[in-house]
Amino acid sequence: MTMKTFAAVIFDMDGVLLDSETVCDLVWRKAAKECGIADIEYLIEKNRGCNYADTRASLEHDLQSVSAADRFMNRIAVLFNKIETEEGLPSMKGAREALEYLTKKGYRIALASSTDGDAVRRQMKNAGFIDFFETLTTGDTVARGKPDPEIYERACASLGLSPDVCCAIEDSPNGMRSAYRAGLSCIMVPDKIAPDDEMKKIAMCILPSLDAIGTVL
Repeated sequence: MTMKTFAAVIFDMDGVLLDSETVCDLVWRKAAKECGIADIEYLIEKNRGCNYADTRASLEHDLQSVSAADRFMNRIAVLFNKIETEEGLPSMKGAREALEYLTKKGYRIALASSTDGDAVRRQMKNAGFIDFFETLTTGDTVARGKPDPEIYERACASLGLSPDVCCAIEDSPNGMRSAYRAGLSCIMVPDKIAPDDEMKKIAMCILPSLDAIGTVL
């Protein structure tokens, strides 16, 4: 099955190209235990796909304490950096093959990630993916994070393309909403959250993994 023709494909990073969501979930749970924070599963899912600033504001609200949010986020950063440094972040199934396939097909490739730019560049370089990408739009370059459409609007603008000729690949509801609201067609490759009726409605298609990208692009 071949879908609409696009000029560019814009990827999310966490949970789409890199299996960083698994690491994030692990360190959030460990940090929550150390900091005495309850209902961590709710906090994980609420903030999945959000940038640093939005996550921080959300935690300050839910924990009702700036100092508690600071301590928790600092502990998350320490634990995550330790794993990244010592073990690296694994790639998602089919990620490299999808990037190679799309490059050979002539698609322009860009990134729209909620993660800060320094971390994106480091992690993409370590994975050997960075040279596939024409532009990187990151969470620290936008005023409003996903699900706001700003990051995808900026990603399209960085390519000099209108959203209607760009296709987004996302794993999370917040990311899907961001791309859809910006006017892109959206492919969902679910990672930690199964698609609900809303996601099924706004997705151009839902794929089990990036291995299947050649069936739609």
